[in-house]
Amino acid sequence: MTTEMQEIAITEEKPLLPGQSDTLKDAEIAARILLDQGQEHRVETPHGVLHVTVHGAGNARRPAILTFHDVGMDSKSCFSTLFKFEEMQEIVKNFTVVHVDAPGQEDGAAIYPAGYQYASMDQVSEMLPAVLQYFNFRTIIGVGVGAGAYILSKFTLSNPDAVEGLVLINVDTNARGWMDWAAQKLSNLTSSLPDQILSHLFSQEEMSANTELIQTHRERISKAPNLINIELFWKSYQGRRDLNIERNNTFKCPVMLVVGDQAPYEEAAVECNSKLDPTTTSFLKMADAGGMPQLTQPSKLTEAFKYFIQGMGYMASSCMTRLSRSRTTSLSSSFSMEGSRSRSRTLSQGSQGGQLPPSPSHTMEVSC
Repeated sequence: MTTEMQEIAITEEKPLLPGQSDTLKDAEIAARILLDQGQEHRVETPHGVLHVTVHGAGNARRPAILTFHDVGMDSKSCFSTLFKFEEMQEIVKNFTVVHVDAPGQEDGAAIYPAGYQYASMDQVSEMLPAVLQYFNFRTIIGVGVGAGAYILSKFTLSNPDAVEGLVLINVDTNARGWMDWAAQKLSNLTSSLPDQILSHLFSQEEMSANTELIQTHRERISKAPNLINIELFWKSYQGRRDLNIERNNTFKCPVMLVVGDQAPYEEAAVECNSKLDPTTTSFLKMADAGGMPQLTQPSKLTEAFKYFIQGMGYMASSCMTRLSRSRTTSLSSSFSMEGSRSRSRTLSQGSQGGQLPPSPSHTMEVSC
């Protein structure tokens, strides 16, 4: 007589132990908060330590998006509005985003002692290769504002193979002239440091209107615990050197210049545009954007950034409709990259969808 043995699979249907579900939810919430706030790092460089915040893991085959802020700001106050904007999330989820704070400018930074020798703009740009090496980034897309735009420009000229694209907001690649020097000397005597910096950040119309944005930033700068550090960064930017950009000494990557139509650096941005390669440069002049378009017009800037990235060969299937529905001006842009990423496209803002037919034009200049 034989006995047949059968395997019986028993599925346990017990619920989670009391409190276990809450623990899992807390862990998920903590992970989301960490992703939102980013992971903070302190990176040693040849000229000191940089505070760097990293968001997302991105795609190793894509460049990281590296930002650098303006004087009187840190990475949070300069870029949070733009990078937390709803439609920007389509970009953020596909790239690693790296926010770099200039030395001593991050929230909670130690105060530099009297007589401290702050890094020059050249030296700050020389700190960035250490950041790329620390995170093992092969290439980046740089996004800079004001002083940050100058620093990324200097870095790109010195390290052309490390930069796939540049977005430069309110850039001035020139050293100060004698008239600027004299005006700054007078301003030092008649204006407080916060007012000097605000005049650098915002248009005269915004300053005269004393908008809520101006009031918020005036209070933030005036009450900043690291105001001494901010002043050192400001003086370093005032002492910047001319980058000597011209057609035969220019960026090797696609560039998008952005400026508000009444921004303090509108003329400087127009001059910079005239010196760059028109086949790889886009110039975006934004109406009603004031001095800080990334704060006042995040929707328009996000859409322009999407087109810029698409022109580089990334996010080709991205849906880009807000800009095309809202205005009727035609944009022409051309961005050339090595190999298969060479593109030339035109968008009619009155069209629907993201199909971009070929165009003979090579620059983008639009008031939107």
